[in-house]
Amino acid sequence: MKRSVIFTAAALMLMLFAAGAQAAVEIKIGHVLNPDHSWHVCLEGFAEEVKAGTDGRILFTIYPSSQLGNEKDLIEGLSLQTVDGGLIGGGSFQSVEPKFGVEALPYAWPTHESAYAALDGELGDYLLALLEKQGVVGISWWENGYRHLTNNRGPVVKPEDMAGLKIRVTPDKMRLDTFKALGASPMPINFGELYSAMQQGVVDGQENPFSIIYSSSFYEVQKYLSVTGHIWGSALLCFNSSVWNKISDEDKAVVKKAADKWRDEQRRQTTAQEDEFLQKLKDKGMEVTEVDKAAFQEAVQGVWKEYEGEFGKELMDLVRKYGK
Repeated sequence: MKRSVIFTAAALMLMLFAAGAQAAVEIKIGHVLNPDHSWHVCLEGFAEEVKAGTDGRILFTIYPSSQLGNEKDLIEGLSLQTVDGGLIGGGSFQSVEPKFGVEALPYAWPTHESAYAALDGELGDYLLALLEKQGVVGISWWENGYRHLTNNRGPVVKPEDMAGLKIRVTPDKMRLDTFKALGASPMPINFGELYSAMQQGVVDGQENPFSIIYSSSFYEVQKYLSVTGHIWGSALLCFNSSVWNKISDEDKAVVKKAADKWRDEQRRQTTAQEDEFLQKLKDKGMEVTEVDKAAFQEAVQGVWKEYEGEFGKELMDLVRKYGK
C-alpha cells in the first residue's frame, strides 16, 4: 500500500511537471541591429527578467542582425502572425499604417525627453490603437535616437552642400521627401546591404544614429559625419496578437513591467553613449562637422505642410503639443 502511494505521488509530480513544461510559451524576437547594440543588450536583459519573473513560463529568444528578416519582413510577418515578435524602428510601420510616419517629421523633437513624453503618452496610445487593427500588439516604445548624416563626397554644413548627394534612406515616402527637400538624391536600400552599397559607391552616404554608425563599422567606408540630428526615431517592442493572446494576464503584467524597465535602460544607454560614440567615430578618423540647424529646419518646412493633410489635424496637434 505504501509503495502504491509513493508511485501515485511520483506519477502526479511527473504529470504536474509535464503540464508546466507544456505551458511554457516560446517566443522569437527579431531585430536588424548588431549584437553589441543597446537594442540587443537590453532585449537579452528583458528576456532573462521575464524568464525569472514567470518561472520559465515565457521564454524569449533574441535574433539580431536581420536573422529573421529585415524590418519590412518582420512587420509583414507580424501582421500575418508568422513572426512572433520584434524590436522595430517606429517609422518602418508606415508600410502597414502611414500615420506612423508622424514621429519622423524632420526636427519634430527638440529633446529626447519630448519624444519620450509623446510616445509614452497620447501620441503613442493613438498609434498603438491603429497598429492593433493590423494584428500587432505594441508593448513599449524604445529608442533609435537622433539620426545624423555621413557621406564620402565632402563636409555638409548647410542644405546647399547636399545638392545631388546620393543618400541611402529607409524606404518610406516622407523620408524620401525630406531628403529631396534638402536637395539630395535619396535611395531606399535595405539596411543589410548598406555597407557594401557605400563601399562600392552605389550611394555617397547614409543617415543613422551615432551608435549604429559605429556598431555597423560605417566609419570604414565613410569619411564625413555631419551632426544634423534631423530626425529622432523610436523603436517599438511588439508581438503578433496570436502570440500575445497565448500569455496569461498574470504573465502579461510581468512582460510589460520588464519591457518598461528595459526600455528605460535602453534609453539611458542611448543618451549616455551619444558623446562616447561620437568620440569613437572621431578616433576612427571621421571628419565631424556641426551644421546650420536653423537653415535645415527652414528647408524642410514644406514637408510639414505637405503631410498636414495626410496625418490630419488631431495627430499633427499632438506632435506640436509634445514637441514644443
